[in-house]
Amino acid sequence: MNKKWWKEAVVYQIYWRSFFDSDRDGYGDIKGIMEKLDYIKDLGIDVIWLNPFYKSPDRDNGYDISDYYGVMNRAGDMATFEELIQEIHSRGLKVIMDLVVNHTSDQHPWFSESRSSKDNPKRDWYIWEDPKGGREPNNWRSYFAPSCWEWDEPTAQYYYHSFAVEQPDLNWRNPELRNEIYKMMRFWLDKGIDGFRMDVINLLAKKEDFSDAENPNNISYLANNPGIHDYLQEMHREVLRHYDVMTVGEIPFVSPEEGLLYVDESRNELNTLFHFQVADDMPTWDMLRYKEIQTSWYEGLEQRGWNSQFLNNHDHTRQVTRYGNDRHYRVQSAKLLATMIHTLPGTPYIFQGEEIGMTGVRFDSIEDYNDIAMKNKYQEEVTKGRDPQEVFESLILLSRDNSRTPMQWNDAPQAGFSSGEPWIKVNPNYKEINVEAALNDPDSVYFYYKKLIALRKENDVMVYGDYKDLLPDDEHLYVYSRSCKDETWLIVLNHCDVEQAFTLDGFTNRKLILSNYQRDLEKDEEVLFPHEARIYQIKK
Repeated sequence: MNKKWWKEAVVYQIYWRSFFDSDRDGYGDIKGIMEKLDYIKDLGIDVIWLNPFYKSPDRDNGYDISDYYGVMNRAGDMATFEELIQEIHSRGLKVIMDLVVNHTSDQHPWFSESRSSKDNPKRDWYIWEDPKGGREPNNWRSYFAPSCWEWDEPTAQYYYHSFAVEQPDLNWRNPELRNEIYKMMRFWLDKGIDGFRMDVINLLAKKEDFSDAENPNNISYLANNPGIHDYLQEMHREVLRHYDVMTVGEIPFVSPEEGLLYVDESRNELNTLFHFQVADDMPTWDMLRYKEIQTSWYEGLEQRGWNSQFLNNHDHTRQVTRYGNDRHYRVQSAKLLATMIHTLPGTPYIFQGEEIGMTGVRFDSIEDYNDIAMKNKYQEEVTKGRDPQEVFESLILLSRDNSRTPMQWNDAPQAGFSSGEPWIKVNPNYKEINVEAALNDPDSVYFYYKKLIALRKENDVMVYGDYKDLLPDDEHLYVYSRSCKDETWLIVLNHCDVEQAFTLDGFTNRKLILSNYQRDLEKDEEVLFPHEARIYQIKK
């Protein structure tokens, strides 16, 4: 396995509209990011990942792009972004951008041309089909709607959308379209960015035919279709190989065997990937399933490809709420989850606010939510006759807005995020959970993250070490080793609300390096407290 800077990096994801508002309009912005770069640097971060700030009608929080070369007014302007790149690089950090090329906004000029007539030169830049039996071409669902087809009256055809109706999919079979995308990628790379996080990149290729799905609710048929690897290898040849960059593909619906095809170092496609087996298979914590997933991905990619480690992002509920205990053991479980993510094989990602233990949110009404996926699902289920309150309750835990509430900087109004009215309500617990409080508490989640990140920078075993699950059948304890050359580290995690006994008799010459409880580093306690995490160095 080759050593690479992006394997050793720790990535911090900035959902900019919720990060810091510098101009009082209620939205975070690029200048707001610049004001907080020293905070990010001090944490120990290497790479910043920015969610989309391209020009957009903002129907899906920037993932509906109307101009790939422009900057959304809410975010700032191109000159400000260029200054941000300089400020990031001057601190020794790198920055990657979201690349959203499965679809555009329906307000993109390309789509305006495409829908204008059947003989327009850009008609084939999107996917158009005739009705079938007077209805949609097939029974496929989209992520956000009951059908992935939308009727367009002027040309009497349907267009295809994997997400919202305002997000028509691009037709990657068209070489002119692909070349235009590659041109756009070079534009941003030449400005100095250090890579891309590639949004749903394995959806680019569509099925050869549009026959009905046996189970339309299992939308895996939207992804991993023939041609996808040809596109990504072409992208590498035409663009990526000419730059020293980091690429991470958002790749749902993949097994380790399929995932390897995207990140095998000999195939020249992507550097690393986000898979979603954890998020998809585990609405709440399931220790045995999590261990299976980690082992299968480690074995599937071993010495050939690279993984990513994360439990939350802008699309997934904050980890301490979904997978920890955010009531009685918020600090301890936040630290335990951090220990796990930063010691498992792969590049760790931190979603803004995770480093202070921010939690998910519960608003009072569906009207308080902005998440288009949640609101569409709510409407769909209520229309079927289901009780509105029952539907609302069922959607709260996994709403994307759980992770999109404003960053909690201090206990001032609006959590110090903005002096205006935020685009989405602040989590009411900001008075207790905020950056200022964390920086004033040496035992805070924040300072624990700093220690973890520093350990990873100083010890190759945390990055390149072999992985072995030592208790695969234990439902509460997660105990695994990382070994590199003549060094072995042992990670012991008690992921439950009660104490657990654990003996270290099989590990001699051990040294306790880090614990999320106040422990005497010279003693080995054989009772693990609730949500306790320990890292040992095993000397040979």
